[in-house]
Amino acid sequence: MKGPQRITCLSSETVEVLYALGQQHRIAGITAFARHPAGVTKNHPIISGFSTAKADKIFAVEPDLILAYSSLQGEIVKECILAGYEVHFFNQKSIAGIFNMIRTLGLLLDCSERAETLIAQLQSQLDNARFVAATFSQRPRVYFEEWHTPLYTGIRWVSELIAIAGGVDVFDDISHAPRAKDRAVMPEQVIAAAPELILGSWCGQKFDTQAVMQREGWQHIPAVAQRQVFEIASEDLLVPGITAISRGLPLIQSYIRDFQHV
Repeated sequence: MKGPQRITCLSSETVEVLYALGQQHRIAGITAFARHPAGVTKNHPIISGFSTAKADKIFAVEPDLILAYSSLQGEIVKECILAGYEVHFFNQKSIAGIFNMIRTLGLLLDCSERAETLIAQLQSQLDNARFVAATFSQRPRVYFEEWHTPLYTGIRWVSELIAIAGGVDVFDDISHAPRAKDRAVMPEQVIAAAPELILGSWCGQKFDTQAVMQREGWQHIPAVAQRQVFEIASEDLLVPGITAISRGLPLIQSYIRDFQHV
């Protein structure tokens, strides 16, 4: 068997991809935030959180490859590199980036054919969603909220999924910004954008729909006036991998489909 044999995953999306590629036997340790497949944290040693980790705990499982994601893991990665470990650092922000991550793992693990099959399956789901969206009579204006203090709107792959599902992201123009702080918006901007549908996933917290609807000045936003404010669990959408498409997209679709009958 070619490629690394003891892989640690410091973020959850690579855990799910390794399972989907049939390579879970190579996993030596995972993040505590891994949720897919269900119960996966019972199958492997927990070696990190997401933005925090004790290097000694990672090193203890003797990895021959460490997989990491995003600038929030930069210091963890630096410590691993300085200790002499091999690290692959992903930083995907879009659907194309998600596919590139899967393709890269296929190359690293000598299972490119399986990786391409997985990508084709996910692409088919995207194509089917576009086909359904084309039948909708309305394309609701959607505000997606990723965080509340301050307000952060959605990252690129979320904006892309909203469009594929048949909606129009009111802040699509800033979804390309690489850093969360560059996607900050003021409450007045949301009011002015007049979204007809509000979706939210607060990373690591439950999205409080009631608190959102009670914000000062928001009562006249069409989505609030019509009570079209809904949560999508962050582990189903804010994870830049399979689950954003396989679980997050159908949820976005369901709210946009239901909006057709409001």
